[in-house]
Amino acid sequence: MFMKILLILIGVVMLAVILNAGCAAVRGGYESAPYRVIRADGKIELRDYPSLIVVEAPMRGANDSFMQLFRYIGGQNATKAKIAMTTPVFMAGDPTNATMSFVMPKNMSLDQTPKPAAANLQVRKIPSGTFAVLRFSGGRNAVNESESLTRLQAWLARQSLKTAGRPIYGYFDPPWTPPFLRRNEVMLRMDSTR
Repeated sequence: MFMKILLILIGVVMLAVILNAGCAAVRGGYESAPYRVIRADGKIELRDYPSLIVVEAPMRGANDSFMQLFRYIGGQNATKAKIAMTTPVFMAGDPTNATMSFVMPKNMSLDQTPKPAAANLQVRKIPSGTFAVLRFSGGRNAVNESESLTRLQAWLARQSLKTAGRPIYGYFDPPWTPPFLRRNEVMLRMDSTR
């Protein structure tokens, strides 16, 4: 009986290692929005981001918004250009005014980014700045987002750091990734007026 339990445990550990390596390989196959860590404390980092070019869709449903953005990078844009997928997919706003954004590859300037064919998509620039970021795992849902935001805000309060603006959530993995292996982040822009 002991040997059977031991073999099952070894199998579970090996499966977790394989799944984690697979998720990292899938995630690692995409360019990520560049940043520089200026301070780290466990799963929380203060990061400097350069300005980022994004293509943004209003969220009328996560799948609908994702597919519109995916069609855009697949060639449904003014120049019919295919654009490489990047990570993370950003989501921001509140339930009545939420958006989803794809980050454009770092070698693509605002002027080089094709105009969307769909009228409700827009190309915009997120200004450079410092962000407080908390990495968390799990599925995308209101509970995980709220708990992660609360943890980040509590850390910021203990550090006497001020933020400006609403949270941005970054999602790095495809939906078939097991929730406990997913890389998700909540970001708050630091107040630069201090």
